[in-house]
Amino acid sequence: MAAAAAATTTQMDNTRSLSSISSTSSLLFTRTNEFYKIQNRVKFKSPRALSIRATSSDSVVTLLDYGAGNVRSVRNAIRHLGFGIKDVQTPEDILNANRLIFPGVGAFAAAMDVLNKTGMAEALCAYIEKDRPFLGICLGLQLLFQSSEENGPVNGLGLIPGVVGRFDSSNGFRVPQIGWNALQITKDSEILDDVGDHHVYFVHSYRAMPSDDNKEWVSSTCNYGDNFIASVRRGNVHAVQFHPEKSGDVGLSVLRRFLHPKTNIPKVAFVIACLDVRANDKGDLVVTKGDQYDVREHTKENEVRNLGKPVELARQYYKEGADEISFLNITGFRDFPLGDLPMLQVLRLTSENVFVPLTVGGGIRDFTDANGRHYSSLEVASEYFRSGADKISIGSDAVYAAEDYLKTGVKTGKSSLEQISRVYGNQAVVVSIDPRRVYITHPNDVEFKAVRVTDLGPNGEEYAWYQCTVGILCFIVTFLFVHTATQSDKAVNGGREGRPIGAYELAKAVEDLGAGEILLNCIDCDGQGKGFDMDLIKLISDAVSIPVIASSGAGAVEHFSDVFRKTNASAALAAGIFHRKEVPIQSVKEHLYKEGIEVRI
Repeated sequence: MAAAAAATTTQMDNTRSLSSISSTSSLLFTRTNEFYKIQNRVKFKSPRALSIRATSSDSVVTLLDYGAGNVRSVRNAIRHLGFGIKDVQTPEDILNANRLIFPGVGAFAAAMDVLNKTGMAEALCAYIEKDRPFLGICLGLQLLFQSSEENGPVNGLGLIPGVVGRFDSSNGFRVPQIGWNALQITKDSEILDDVGDHHVYFVHSYRAMPSDDNKEWVSSTCNYGDNFIASVRRGNVHAVQFHPEKSGDVGLSVLRRFLHPKTNIPKVAFVIACLDVRANDKGDLVVTKGDQYDVREHTKENEVRNLGKPVELARQYYKEGADEISFLNITGFRDFPLGDLPMLQVLRLTSENVFVPLTVGGGIRDFTDANGRHYSSLEVASEYFRSGADKISIGSDAVYAAEDYLKTGVKTGKSSLEQISRVYGNQAVVVSIDPRRVYITHPNDVEFKAVRVTDLGPNGEEYAWYQCTVGILCFIVTFLFVHTATQSDKAVNGGREGRPIGAYELAKAVEDLGAGEILLNCIDCDGQGKGFDMDLIKLISDAVSIPVIASSGAGAVEHFSDVFRKTNASAALAAGIFHRKEVPIQSVKEHLYKEGIEVRI
C-alpha cells in the first residue's frame, strides 16, 4: 500500500504551489517512487548544534507546513487575526521562531517520516523543551506522544507519555469522530478561556487517552464513547485535538489567545448549509437547487434555477451560524477537472472569511486530458484541499469501486476512495449515495437488502430495496452534500443510471474501502419537503460504524428532530429551505435545543 500511495502522492506534490518555499534552500517535494520522499537542496546542521534565539517580529507567526492536507484555513485564520506568516524551511527556522504553530494534517507515520528525514523532529523537541510558545493542532497534538497505533506502532516525538490509539467503534460510536463536541476543561489553559460551553470541531479516528503519567499535561478532555485528551498545556506549550480554524468564532478565540492577550468573543450557533454550484446558461457560477435533481425552471426558457452567488451565500450562512459549508460542483469540467478554475477560486475566496469546515464534491476521479496526460483522482482532490477544502465527496466513482470490491473481495488500492483516504485519512473522504426505492412484494425477491417500508408502494407493496444510481453530484444541510440528476435509468452524464447494487451493500463496501462519512440521499424525497426517508436512513445508519448524514426531503424544523430521534444519523442535511429562506438555520438549531437534542449554541 505504501508503494501505491507513493506514486499518487508524489504526482500530487509535483502539482503543488511552492510559493512559500525558497527555490534554493527549501525542501522540494518531487515526483518519486517513495511516499513523501524529500530532496534537500541544503544540508541541515544538527539541531543540537544550533542556538535558540527568537528573532521573529511580534506580529509574525512561524508555521510548520510539511506538505500534506489543507492548512490554507489555518493560514487564513492567522492573517484574519492580523498576523503575518513565516514558513519553516529549515530546522533553524523552528529554533528561531518567536511563536510556532504546527497544524498537523494526514497520517502519523507519514508526518514523522518527513520530520525525521529533514531534521525537524529534533528541532521541534529542542524548541518545546525550552518552553517556547507552541501550538499543535490535531496531528500536531498526537505527534507529541510516545507512539501511535496508526499503521504502526510508530514512534512519535516522545514528549508526552502515552500511546495514540483508534477510537473503539464496538460501543456504537461512529469512527471517525466528525463533528462538533463540547470540552471538559480540567485546568487553566489560557487559550481555552473563552470556550466555556461552546462546541468545537473534531475530525479524527485516533486519540490519546488521559493517564496518571500524562495528567500534568492534560488541560481538557472530550467524551466520545470514552474520555480522550482534547488539549494539553504545559507552560507556553499548547496543543489541541480539535480544529480551531474550523470552530467558528470560539475557535478563532483559541488562536487569538495563543497569539496575543485575552479578548472576548460573541456566541456562535450550530448548523451546516449546502450549496449546489453550477454554471448557468450565461456561464456564471450560481447556487441552484433541484426538485428530484432537476435544477431547471419549468418555464419556456427552461433556465437554470438561480438562488444566489456561492461565495456570498457561504459567507451569509457562516454569519447566520452555519457550522459547515458544503459545495457540490454539479457541472465541473468533466473532461478536465483541474481546469475548473472558477470552482477553485470559490473555495479560495470562501476560506478567507469562513472559518468552519468546507466540503466539496464533483468530478473527483482519475482522468486523461485531450493531450493524453493522465491525472489521478488524488491529484484532483489535492488541488481542492490546497484551495481550502477540508473534505471531498465521491459519488459515482465510489459506486464502481464498491461493485468491483464486492465481486472480487480484493482492495486494489487504485480507486479514488482508497487513494485519497490512504494519504489524507478517511475523515477527509465522504461517499455520497444516491438511491431510489424499488418496491417489491417480498424481501426474497431480490439479492439485495430489503426493508419493510412505512409508505406502501403504488400497488400496495410492503417492501422495497434501495437501488444505487450514478451520475452527477448535487446538495446539503448539516454535514455535507448530494448528487444531481433526473430519475432516468439510461442517462449517465447529467442524469442517473441505476446500478446492480443496493444502498446497504454499497455503504458496507465503502466503509471497508476507507470512507469516513456517508452522505445518504434519496431521489424519491429530494425537493419534496415532506421529511427524510426514515426507512432508508435507519437501514444504513444501523449497518455501518462511520457517521451517516441524512439528506433529501427536509421541509420543516420537525423533520430534523424526527431524524435524530428515530435513526442513528449523525447529521441531517438540507439546502433549498435555507436558500429560499423558508426555514432559517437558527430556527432549526433553536428547535433541536428545545427538543433536548444537543447542538452547538
